[in-house]
Amino acid sequence: MPFIEVNGKQLEVDEDGFIQDPEQWNEDVARYLAKTEQVEELTEEHWKIVNYLHDYFKKYQIAPMVRKLCKDNGVDLKKIYELFPTGPAKGACKIAGLPKPTGCV
Repeated sequence: MPFIEVNGKQLEVDEDGFIQDPEQWNEDVARYLAKTEQVEELTEEHWKIVNYLHDYFKKYQIAPMVRKLCKDNGVDLKKIYELFPTGPAKGACKIAGLPKPTGCV
């Protein structure tokens, strides 16, 4: 498996760049991963989604359905794609430190 280095710490990632141990995730890791997903700067809107995804995964050990993500955060799918150009599964989940969601290509 490949690795990324954030603040001198090596993190194992899969072939698509998803970190393998969600416990190693932090805001610096999120900023690093954001740049790999066409997000140059994480705004307050980004953080709202990223933290929601991270907290949801921590509680349920699975990523939420996209419909639930949108409903719980009061945003539509179009806005999610504006914030995360590579999509809610690949981009947003990766930045939030989640494992690669099932069905994610």
